[in-house]
Amino acid sequence: MKTHFLFPNKYKKFGWILFVPSLLTGLILFISGIDFGNYFKMNVFAFYSDQFLSESKFFTIIENGVLDEILIVLIIVGAILISFSKTKNEDEFISKIRYESLVWATYLNFILMIIATLVIYGFEYFNVLLANVFAMLLFFIIRFHFMIYKLNKSSNDEE
Repeated sequence: MKTHFLFPNKYKKFGWILFVPSLLTGLILFISGIDFGNYFKMNVFAFYSDQFLSESKFFTIIENGVLDEILIVLIIVGAILISFSKTKNEDEFISKIRYESLVWATYLNFILMIIATLVIYGFEYFNVLLANVFAMLLFFIIRFHFMIYKLNKSSNDEE
């Protein structure tokens, strides 16, 4: 079976190495209320900048704490590598589980976004949008690996 758009299996381990520490660090910093903007300050290129009490600018250099951007990129790259790396025994049934998990994750993500849109207001909605960046990949990872676990468990029970 051809798997055109999947990474080799060895990338999955690298994805876990990126994903878990970055997600945990991000959650700890977010829950503790620590200001991400105070860490790893450097001058960066900004396509658009609208900083508090200053004018909006396009194509400019600004000083910014890049810890949040680094964590977001590491979480997303790690989750993509986990989600879209082949399993050791990639076959048609695994592909079916992968497809169904992706559809399930998409439905769940958008149902939760609709509910959040209807019941969460103000600046807290920004946190919902931030969580939504990772949610679909996280839902997919959880469901796909749970279904693979169930498949392996049922295979072992039959033996």
